[in-house]
Amino acid sequence: MRLFAHQLRADQLIFWRNRESAIFVFLFPVLLFLLLSTVYTGHYRGRPLTDYLVPALIAYGVANTAFGGLAIILVIRRESGVLKRIRSTPLPSPTYLAGVLTSTLFVFALQALTIVALGELLYDAHLPDDVLSLVLSFGLGAICFAAMGVGLASLIRSAEGSSAIVNVVVLPMTFLSGGFGPTRDFPDALQAVADALPLTYLLDLVTGIVFDGKSFWDEPRAILVLLAWGVAGALVAWRRFGWEPRER
Repeated sequence: MRLFAHQLRADQLIFWRNRESAIFVFLFPVLLFLLLSTVYTGHYRGRPLTDYLVPALIAYGVANTAFGGLAIILVIRRESGVLKRIRSTPLPSPTYLAGVLTSTLFVFALQALTIVALGELLYDAHLPDDVLSLVLSFGLGAICFAAMGVGLASLIRSAEGSSAIVNVVVLPMTFLSGGFGPTRDFPDALQAVADALPLTYLLDLVTGIVFDGKSFWDEPRAILVLLAWGVAGALVAWRRFGWEPRER
C-alpha cells in the first residue's frame, strides 16, 4: 500500500506539473462545457439544454481523460523508456499500473465535480435525485474506458502519433454519441454508427437517470455493452501491452 500511495502521489505531481497535459486532459472538457452552455440556450425534452450538457460533457470527459489521456500517457512513457526502467526497479508492475489508473480516474472525478459545480452556479443546472446512480454510471464508464485506453495504448506504435490517433477516435465518437449535444436530428446512417459506440450507451445510461428518473439498474443493456467494451479493451491490453519502446 505504501508503494501504491507513493506512485499515486508521483503520478499526480507529474500530471499537474505538465501544463499541456493538464490543459488538454483536465481543462478542455470544462472549457467546452462553458462554451456550449453559452451558445446552446434552448430546451431538451422540456428542460433547459444545460441539464443535458452537464452529463454529456462529463461523458466526454470520460472519453477524453480515462480513455484518450491514459492512452497518450502510456504510449509516451513506453516510447521514452520510462516503462522499461520501471520494470528494473523494486516497484511491482501491477502496482505501477494501478497508480497510473487511479491517478487518471482521480483527475476525471475532479473534472466531473468542476463541471457539475459550474453548471449549478452559472446555469442553474439540476442534478437528479438519485445521485448515487449517476455516480455508479460514470464510475462504470470511467473504468471501462480506462480499460479501452490501455488497450488502445497497446496498439499505438509511436509517441508522435498518439495524440492524433486519440483525437481521431475520441472527437468523432463524442460527436456521434451526443456528447456535444443531442443527436435527435442526425441522419439515420449516423445514428446507426452511433449505436455501435460505447459512449452512446454511457450517455443512454446517464440521460435516463437525469431525464426519466431511472436508476442505474434500469438500463441493463447499456451496462452490458459498456462492460463488453471494457472487457474487449482489457483483453487487447493483456495480449498486446508492452513495456519496451517499439520505434527504435
